[in-house]
Parts: sequence; structure tokens; C-alpha cells
Amino acid sequence: MTAAMGHRGPDGQGVEMYQKDNLLVGFGHRRLSIIDLSAVAGQPMSYNGLHLVFNGEIYNYQEIRDQLTELGHEFKTHSDTEVILHAWRQWGESCIEQWRGMFAIVLYDEYTNEIICIRDRAGVKPLYYYFSDGLFLFASELKAILQHPDFKKQINPEAVASYLQYGYVSWPHCIYNYTHKLSPGHILKMNLGTRVLDIKQYWNVYDYYDKPKLSITLPDAIGETERILQQSFQYRMVADVPVGVFLSGGYDSACVTALLQKNSTEKIKTFTIGAADSKLDEAPFAKEIAAHLGTDHTEYYCTAQEALDIIPDLPYHYDEPFADSSAIPTILVSRMARKSVTVALSADAGDEIFAGYYRYDYIARYGDKIKSVPKVLRTALSAVMGNISSESIPVLRNKYNFHGRYNKFRNLLEDPSPAEMMRNLTQTFTQSEINSLFATPVQEQFTAHRTNKLVEGYDALSYMMAVDYQTYMVDDILQKVDRATMAASLEGREPFLDQHIIEWAAQLPTEYKYYNRQKKYILKQIVHKYIPQQMMDRPKMGFAIPIEHWLNHELKNLVQTYLSSEKLKEHGLFNIPVVEGIINQFYGGRTEKHLQVWYLLMFQMWYEKWIGN
Repeated sequence: MTAAMGHRGPDGQGVEMYQKDNLLVGFGHRRLSIIDLSAVAGQPMSYNGLHLVFNGEIYNYQEIRDQLTELGHEFKTHSDTEVILHAWRQWGESCIEQWRGMFAIVLYDEYTNEIICIRDRAGVKPLYYYFSDGLFLFASELKAILQHPDFKKQINPEAVASYLQYGYVSWPHCIYNYTHKLSPGHILKMNLGTRVLDIKQYWNVYDYYDKPKLSITLPDAIGETERILQQSFQYRMVADVPVGVFLSGGYDSACVTALLQKNSTEKIKTFTIGAADSKLDEAPFAKEIAAHLGTDHTEYYCTAQEALDIIPDLPYHYDEPFADSSAIPTILVSRMARKSVTVALSADAGDEIFAGYYRYDYIARYGDKIKSVPKVLRTALSAVMGNISSESIPVLRNKYNFHGRYNKFRNLLEDPSPAEMMRNLTQTFTQSEINSLFATPVQEQFTAHRTNKLVEGYDALSYMMAVDYQTYMVDDILQKVDRATMAASLEGREPFLDQHIIEWAAQLPTEYKYYNRQKKYILKQIVHKYIPQQMMDRPKMGFAIPIEHWLNHELKNLVQTYLSSEKLKEHGLFNIPVVEGIINQFYGGRTEKHLQVWYLLMFQMWYEKWIGN
């Protein structure tokens, strides 16, 4: 099991077995040495009846260690791992409140006869677990759990449906039965005597969105936000190995780089991946920003073939079906950065915290207008649209994505709530499409996408940011970065995900984040202090992956192979004529269907890797 995760920890490994009464506890660990590189800091680590394995970092561990030293604790290492053990023995569960970091932690407490699993607040670090017939397994990646001979490899059809809707399987669910993701901000305890699991939430982002908005001026809000960002970013530089920053050329990574470089006497190492197509490439802008800030910048222009060569390996790296094609450049930039550093900061979550997505624009501009239409008129128009197929509308039926927008608009007429708007703007397969796609009916899983919090009496933009923080950010963005960096034995850190940032930002007036139709206004004002506005003001491109083009050309053979009726019959999950219809529509000119084809292709390739073989 530990060997299956050698890429996550190439610097060392350890396995310990603990026998007690009628049970056997086994802990395994692969180490990527970041803090205290000596062998004595290896894991599993034990102290006073506590045994621990831990993935991640507690950035403020030195401050906690100082408190413990004053209380009489003595330490054998300079690692944050040992601090966790002593803190737990000193304060118990309440010590989590002090931790600023990313972590997946499992403890075996001989005194209480418990297994304790803890996942960080934002869900930066993954923690999977399996429980069936008295066997409890846990790991940072599913591929380790699959190594156990008693693991039941059974697909969860509802999880497949969830994947096809969003491009990932949402926590707490997993692609396999009896298997789960520990939810962000949660702690799991298993009594080894009764074998009963107790799971509870110790931190919730809604608690901070539910607080009254702060009474503060915009200039003061900008100043305090910068102070909190500065401190949080600086914590992410704590390491005994070289650290760098992924610099895309956008506001988020520019903010991280600017605030770190202004207080550093050494040049921050920055890394950018470029594309050959100038229309899809932000590398020149990143280079300009790096030159302005004075960083030690490295860029690499990859070819289309280098990107295509990664696609067959995606099912291995991601374990579950995963459809975010930006995993490809993330893997490439991670491989490049690993040649120079062992830790890289990735500036994710700026959009979720400070209102950066285009869908927030849509909600702000059109949400109230749709809701202002009297319900009787909305219901009548929706009924009319239900009787008129989008295929029967001349001229418009040939427009890009008209059919998808037609159906989504009809859904919004029926229910213009923030929750329904969110689902309409984020789903690739709608629930009705799922119903026709699957050979047997599947139930929609309850996830944070369908939260019942903040719906009444709360502004739609805050609702969407809170939901994104718990869904898309965790299971798409953070999963993407964790697997891509770890595949290269590189530790990825998320400076925007210090809890102090979201706990502050959630209480800021919404109009400070979305100001006069400007997304991420407060963050942009901070960046403009260090980088000229004219250098930053441009449409964000990112490293765009031309999936639609590839499916029509380089990947067409993969589509014909993996989405053939023979391959689809192997699992029998889907109505084959419906899949064939989607493919025929795409190749017949319905180019908006390319995402559905890609999602299906990624599922089929995952199935071939982990089940078919």
C-alpha cells in the first residue's frame, strides 16, 4: 500500500504494526522531506501512547511548540509532526483550533482505544477511507487502498452520475462502494472496541458567511485584507528546502508573488508553462510581471504532443474519473518546477474568496431580473418552451451551445433560486440527461452542491462563493493540484487557503468584492499597488486546452475505441444508443457537446485502467 504512493514520498518510508487484544493496527507512510530532513523525523511517529501518520504542513508549528515547551514538553526533532503528537496529548481535540496549515492526519490513541482521522478546513489534503466487514483502510490516494486484498472493488453508479454532472466525484462520496472521502473540516473517530464511526464537523465556512457584514470603509478593508494575506502567504514559505511559486500571469498568482517578493531579500523562484498558440498563452504576461517584480523566473513552452502524451496517464494519477483538462498543464508545470524546488505555491481560491468567476457576473447581472418576472409568467413561458424542442427553432438551432442554453434558461424560469442558477451554470450533464443516459435509474447523491444553508435572506453572490468553496474548489481545483504536484514529488501549497483569509473575507460587504461590476475588486486594488494596472488589465486566458479540436483530430481514435459499443457493454452502466447519439451530435456539428464526449471518454479510460484491466 505504501509502495503504491512512492511518488508522494520518495525520501523515505516507514511501516509499524500495533497489536492489541483482538485487533491489529498498521500504519504506513511515504515521506517527502520538507521540515527537519533528518531520519529521526520520519513516520510513523509515536509519543506517550499516541501513534501518527500525517500528510501536509502545520505552518505555525514553531509557535505551538514554544507554548508546549513552556508547559514542560521536550522534543527530539524540529518537525511539525512531533508538535502534533504533543499538542494532541496536551490539549486533545481542541488543539486543532490552533493549527494553520494543510493536513490529513491519522492517530491511533492506545489510551482511548480510538483511530482518529482529521482533514484540514479547506480540504487541501485528501483523505480516503474504506470500511466494510470490520476492515478499516485509509490513504491519501485510492491506489493505495486498492492494494489491500480484501478491498471490494465495486463501482458506485450514483458516484458515476455525480462525476458526469460536475467532472469529479463530490465529497463525501467515492467512485467505489464502502469508500468515502473524509469531508473538509471534519474529524472521524472509530472506537476500536465497538467499531462504530463518529464523524463531526469542527469548522464550517458558513459560520463566517452567516455573521453580520463588517462595518468598515473600503480603504480600511483593502488595507486589512493585505495585512492578512501577507501574513498567511509568508507562513507558506516555511521549509528546509527550496520553495517557488506558480505564476500564471493572472491576479491571484501575481498577488502571491508580489507580496512575497516585496519582503524578501532573495529573488522568489517563479514558474510558468506556455503554449505555442499565442491566443491561448499567458506566459508572455507572466514573464513581464516576473521582470517587474524581480523574481527568478523560469518558463517552458510545451508542444501539443507533450500535452497529449499526458492524457493516457490521467486515470492513474487521479484514481477516480476526473474531467478537468487543466490537469495537463498543471502536471507539466509541476515537473518543470521540481527540477529547481521541492515546494511550490499555487494561487488557487482567489476566485472563490473574492468573487472572480464569470458565473458570478451572470448572477449579479441577470439573477434579479429573472426573479423579477412574475411567477405565473415564468411558469407559462417554461411550459411553452417545454413543448417546443430547441431542435425545431430555425437559425438559432445552428448557433453554438444554443440547445444547452435553451434548456438551462427554461430551468431557471421554473426555479430562479441561487441554488438552481448554480447548478445550471456548473453542470455538464443535467439530471434529466443523466436519467436518459443510465441504463438503470440512479439517485442523485446529496452533496454540498445541494446545501440548504444561506438560501433564504442571503445575497446570491455570497451563496455561490460559499458553495464553490466547498465543492468545485475542493474536488476539482485542489484535487487537480494535489495529484499533479505529488505525481512529480512536489509539495503544492495553497496560500489563499489559510483560514484567517476566508474567515475575514466572508464577513466583508459583498460589494467590496464585486464592485461596480468589477470582479475581485478588493484583490485587484492590492495588486495594483505593486504591479501597474495596465500590465494586469486584460481578459484572463490561462493555459487553455483545445479539447474540442483534439477530439475532432488527435483524440478521435481514442473516442472510437473507448466509446465503442463493445467497451460500453463491459460495465453496462449506460444506454449505448444515448452515448452514440451524443457522439454523433458532436461530430455532426454540435460542437458544444465536446465536454460531454470528453467526460465520457475520461470515465471510460478510468474504467479501463482500474476495473477493465
